[in-house]
Amino acid sequence: MGKKRFGWAHLIVAVLVSFCVFIFGSITVLGRYVGNPAGFLELIRTLHLISSYYVGDMEEKNLYDGAIRGMVEELGDPYSSYLDTSNFEALNAMTEGHFGGVGMVLGMKESKEIIVVSPIEDTPAYKAGIKAGDIILSIDGKDVTGESLNEVVKKLRGKDGTQVTVGLKSADGSTREVTLTRSEIKVKSVYGRMEEGGIGYIRITNFNEETDRDFAATLGKLQGEGMKALVLDLRDNPGGLLQSGVNVAKHLVPKGPIVSMTDKSGATETFSSELEKVPFPIAVLVNHGTASAAEIVSGAIQDTGSGKLFGTKTFGKGVVQNVFMLSQKTAVKLTIAKYYTPSGRSIDKVGIEPDETVEAIGAAGTNQLEAAEAYLKTVISQ
Repeated sequence: MGKKRFGWAHLIVAVLVSFCVFIFGSITVLGRYVGNPAGFLELIRTLHLISSYYVGDMEEKNLYDGAIRGMVEELGDPYSSYLDTSNFEALNAMTEGHFGGVGMVLGMKESKEIIVVSPIEDTPAYKAGIKAGDIILSIDGKDVTGESLNEVVKKLRGKDGTQVTVGLKSADGSTREVTLTRSEIKVKSVYGRMEEGGIGYIRITNFNEETDRDFAATLGKLQGEGMKALVLDLRDNPGGLLQSGVNVAKHLVPKGPIVSMTDKSGATETFSSELEKVPFPIAVLVNHGTASAAEIVSGAIQDTGSGKLFGTKTFGKGVVQNVFMLSQKTAVKLTIAKYYTPSGRSIDKVGIEPDETVEAIGAAGTNQLEAAEAYLKTVISQ
């Protein structure tokens, strides 16, 4: 019952691969040369042995999933992962701007702890006061120590209206439990308004497929209303799509490099702005929840001198991931490159120090916004 055999096809594959090794001493997999094929053969033989001798029930797909997941997890990279069907669908929903859950963007520390990179604005997690830097200790009373990022994310997702209790450890070491009611998370990533004195304010909560278009429209509207300076709020922005961040930066930094990426082979790709001149002074709000694509924008603005950063040090995610399809419903997400700001800085695991450090007072951190606006008013008056 439920027991599946791999059959002769898998045995034939193993024999053929062994023959190739005997004759040529190497294996080519998907066009890549494998100089030491012993591990590859052991994997195939293990699958065959399980099929032939294991007495218990098994599902063939689960074995394949486990093997792939194990290979990716062995990299020890918190940003690389195997995306099974549910996690792949969740990633697509996130980048498209809607998904079901509680509204937390999570990451994994080197200590293997699951950390809140940022709560998503106007979601159950955000309303419950969950903060960037909080550590996930348990879900529904069960310790999640040692579990993968994907496993934790899967447990937090669920049907609209259902509840989940999350155990958290704050940055000060205190612990608490929060019960959240899951909901359909529809992420509007760009918010804008005009402040006093002709200062425009744009908040970007993440970089998804719609962000650069919505940012351009919001910026154009504020400029049409006579905007003299801009506050760009990237606090608790966990990043998202690289190209979306680059496209936003093209409106905010002068002609020249925005970000450079260097891959495994040492090849470098540079994304650049063609803007002749930034038409307004800029102040950027950042904090520990500012990560990835949001750091690309922040770093480019700081390095090119087109604006100043206010707030606290950013998260420090200076690597780029790509999603490689395995089937129509599964994929692997792998770190493929390191990125560098226009001055050549790598901010990975380091973060970006703001030009003016302003610790947030209160949940909203309005004092940080006030500091940025005061700076811009001084620049405008000169």
